[in-house]
Amino acid sequence: MRKYLLGFTLASGICFSTSAQEAVIPDFPITLETAVETALNNNLTLKRSELNQLSTEATVLQNKGARLPTLSTGASTGFRWGRSINPANNLFEVGRIGNINLSANSNISIYSGSRITNNLNQSKLNLEAGLYNIEATKNDITLNIINLFINVVFNREQVNIAENQLASTTDQLARTTKLVEAGSLPLSDQLDVQAQNATNQVNLVNAQNNYNISKLNLAQALQIPFTSDFAVVEPEFEINKLLMATETPKDIFETAVEIMPEIRAAEVNIESAAYGVKIAKGAYLPSLGLGANVFSNYVDKVRPDQDPSFNGQIKNNLSQSLNLNLSIPIFSQFNNKASLQRARVQQQISEVAALEVENQLRNEIETAYNSALAAQLTYESSLIQVSSLEETFRISQQRFDLGAINSVDFQVAQNNLFNAQANLLNAKYTYIFRVKVLDFYLGNPINLN
Repeated sequence: MRKYLLGFTLASGICFSTSAQEAVIPDFPITLETAVETALNNNLTLKRSELNQLSTEATVLQNKGARLPTLSTGASTGFRWGRSINPANNLFEVGRIGNINLSANSNISIYSGSRITNNLNQSKLNLEAGLYNIEATKNDITLNIINLFINVVFNREQVNIAENQLASTTDQLARTTKLVEAGSLPLSDQLDVQAQNATNQVNLVNAQNNYNISKLNLAQALQIPFTSDFAVVEPEFEINKLLMATETPKDIFETAVEIMPEIRAAEVNIESAAYGVKIAKGAYLPSLGLGANVFSNYVDKVRPDQDPSFNGQIKNNLSQSLNLNLSIPIFSQFNNKASLQRARVQQQISEVAALEVENQLRNEIETAYNSALAAQLTYESSLIQVSSLEETFRISQQRFDLGAINSVDFQVAQNNLFNAQANLLNAKYTYIFRVKVLDFYLGNPINLN
């Protein structure tokens, strides 16, 4: 297999599985690296591709063997009754005749229009393309696991925000209740805070449910049973100005074309189709083969002057032949012409498929780049929004404690802050994932620390 770079270092070290294995269940909590490794070990689609690759390897072995001569031996024995020819004297006799026949045959192709060589080269290219396709499948699995892993961490932080929001309104409800009982505030303020507190309880339940669903989605992608102790190790995310790739979409595309396995697979498929055309053309050429045969027999009735022993008859009856076979195709009912046309069409289909893969890669990179830029701007705007609303909430807290504003105005300030924090959290993880996708196309190691 030709050497090429692979964008994911996380997918390294995964070997072919030659037999069905039980799912690998890791210890919890799991890191991102463990999650990716588990997914690659358990993914049935990947295992099927690896098994298909073993079948392709068998085809390569078979095509290598086509260069070698065949060799077969055989033996037969039997009895005849009635009038028949005695193999020992070639005369008709009436009675029972027993015989033993021994033979050996060998054939080798001397020339076949280079079809044997072209078949072997084509099968080797198919094997190489299969390896690239397996790497592309691993990349897809890894990207999906990273996305699902980030969703788990994101939803866990959403739970933290919901818990803080509920804790804040619970404290607010306790203070408001005391002020109402003291006659400082009307009962309506207590009811407003009580309703908001109930809403926050529902929000917490929803956040916890989303968190559990995100863990379930990750467990299912890992193809392991989901249990209550399923948990992930939350990495320390750091976002800085250098996080976003400095390369342009054109630069990223030029790099990706050189390292993405799906591009290499498409290129190899074109080469394989070209050999298919050569194979079809070879059917128009003559073929030359060499065959050899060895035969001997034994019968239980011989002439008086013949050696009746088994070894003597086998030696005396030994015959050998050597044949040179030449076959020149003249008319094949258009079969050869049809095969050549199909091979040429397949070559053109492979070329179109390669262009499709390249265009798809370009589209994915351009989309990923613009999505990353938008996520960066959204994240930066959300930072400013949260910073401003934190100050607004701090002032509203002071004014509410002094009785300068009512509970409704305070709840509005509080809800604005929590919503902004949730938006910031969403923007943060969206930005992180979009940048990691660009890192993938650049061939950089994928990590979240």
